[in-house]
Amino acid sequence: MTQKKHIHLIGICGTAMASLAGMLQERGFRVTGSDAASYPPMSTFLESLGIPVAQPFAATNLNPRPDLVIVGNALSRGNVELERLLDERIPFCSLPQILHDEFLVGKNVLVVAGTHGKTTTTSMLAWIFETAALQPSFLIGGIAENFGRSFGLGNGQHFILEGDEYDTAFFDKGPKFLHYFPDSVILTSVEFDHADIYKDLDAVETAFKRLVNLVPRRGRIVAFDSRESPGASLDRCLLKAFCPVERYGASERTEWRIDNLKLGEDKTSWSIVRDGKPWADLDFPLGGEYNVWNATAAAALAANYGISKAAIAQALQTFRSVKRRLEVKAEVNGVTIIDDFAHHPTAIEQTIRALRARYPKSRLWVVLEPRSNTMRRNVLQDALARSLALADQVVVAAIFKSEAIPAAERLDLHCVIGEIQKRGKQARILADADAIVDTIAPELRPRDVVAILSNGGFGGIYEKLPQRLRALGAQTLGVKS
Repeated sequence: MTQKKHIHLIGICGTAMASLAGMLQERGFRVTGSDAASYPPMSTFLESLGIPVAQPFAATNLNPRPDLVIVGNALSRGNVELERLLDERIPFCSLPQILHDEFLVGKNVLVVAGTHGKTTTTSMLAWIFETAALQPSFLIGGIAENFGRSFGLGNGQHFILEGDEYDTAFFDKGPKFLHYFPDSVILTSVEFDHADIYKDLDAVETAFKRLVNLVPRRGRIVAFDSRESPGASLDRCLLKAFCPVERYGASERTEWRIDNLKLGEDKTSWSIVRDGKPWADLDFPLGGEYNVWNATAAAALAANYGISKAAIAQALQTFRSVKRRLEVKAEVNGVTIIDDFAHHPTAIEQTIRALRARYPKSRLWVVLEPRSNTMRRNVLQDALARSLALADQVVVAAIFKSEAIPAAERLDLHCVIGEIQKRGKQARILADADAIVDTIAPELRPRDVVAILSNGGFGGIYEKLPQRLRALGAQTLGVKS
């Protein structure tokens, strides 16, 4: 692989693909890429690295002919670049394949997997190892604010990465994480997701069982211990683990028990009881109980790699989260606008509860774009309505590319809105980002918190809403003067 000079990435603006592009460039390859469209933060990230991105897809983007093409997992037959590389037999592979062959071989590989919390937990674990001066390599599905980037190639022996259960490529429909051959795993949760590739929860569990089956006897699995029914899926996935398994959570049976949890407006603190004995008192600036779960998992695995409690505590106190995870985008006229990636009912519920604790006296708005392949379907429709109803005001945009989802499987927005209204909350459907901004901006008042939930660009709403609020504020000042 090292003899190849020019690598082209089709679908480069995905979080993992953009990160891989940076890693390959750092290894000395000439890197180019292409995509249908790009948006922050990955577009600005690639620009900062000086990696050219051609838009839109075109067969000519493969001129001059690259030595190797990396095909993103969002690509399918019919893409003009993909068709050309197949016609001309240009060498190609998947992201997980080159990641393993070029970067993971010879490393101690720590994989963070699960339906929720992967990105933040991976970021925390990498920051703990960095704080402990172990110089880890890492790959994260988002921009880790402590590092200012989503990847790092350190000189240490550990490679810490987010393990995605989504499929690998159009020619490899197995989960990405099966390519990583982990030495240790954090398993945060197992729930039904990715309805476009998994038929049901059993299929999801099968994927995670295969991941567990890859961990060697000398390795370790740190897994969440839920006191509620969703934990049954995770329990089933762990039944045939060949390595030690340690659990974290609030249950008395866990090896790493969370105690004395305090969710403040400015700080979150908690204690960890390890094997029934007080182990450490920790705190960090993040909100949300789910982030305490994430941090405890990272602390547990780090401790098993010999990192001191002092280094773990210092890393968590200085942890600065990940872009698009409860990220405050703007504060205008007393209104706080927050960007969050949540696109599954469980994640939405956790996000809203975190905001309630962080802003207890505020009116909470949730603006949702149903964009992910699961969210656009009706498979989790009832759970979505229940989670959204935890907000005071709910606005839902039209389903992103709804025509791509069969009518019988498509999310029924009117049903969702009706269920929220039955719970006594205000809820409505507005067509797009522009309609949402035009409608809600005049209704917002000081101390309101607006959480915008999407796993995409959402029509530029993150910039448009603050701009409109500033304009309204200027108009008000003009009237008063």
